[in-house]
Amino acid sequence: MREIELKVNGLRRKLGVADDELLLDVLRREFGTTSVREGCGVGACGACTALVGGKSVSTCLSRAARFDGAEITTADGLPRDDEVVEEFVENRAMQCGYCIPGFVMMAHELLSENPQPTDEEVVEHLEGNICRCGTYSEIHAAIKAAAVRRAARNERATA
Repeated sequence: MREIELKVNGLRRKLGVADDELLLDVLRREFGTTSVREGCGVGACGACTALVGGKSVSTCLSRAARFDGAEITTADGLPRDDEVVEEFVENRAMQCGYCIPGFVMMAHELLSENPQPTDEEVVEHLEGNICRCGTYSEIHAAIKAAAVRRAARNERATA
């Protein structure tokens, strides 16, 4: 066992982890983050996505011990009025919802890096995420709408 410290969704905690323990399991067990989910177990579907320092990580492939001192955000930690989540709801970008937290986190990463992505950039950024229900066009529309909404909010804030 190794002691590490993680800050997850604003909550800082020291905990013991085994060298081979996955970040996915630690997030779910120690922090109650049910939005990180094992879909494929090989980092190919995006259901387990969390942001570590603002960058997407497949938590089903990542050893928790590597993230000592990291600041991690999961969909559970987003504010209630999060524009990305609201646009996913508004655009009906979900059916079963299993994949949606991963798509939401990828959208946050994309919009922080590129506030006005082109259609091609959205598709490219989401390439590693899979929606078994096939709501890709709605997900795409939600992300584009969130970009517009975020730009308008930022414009009002600077006016």
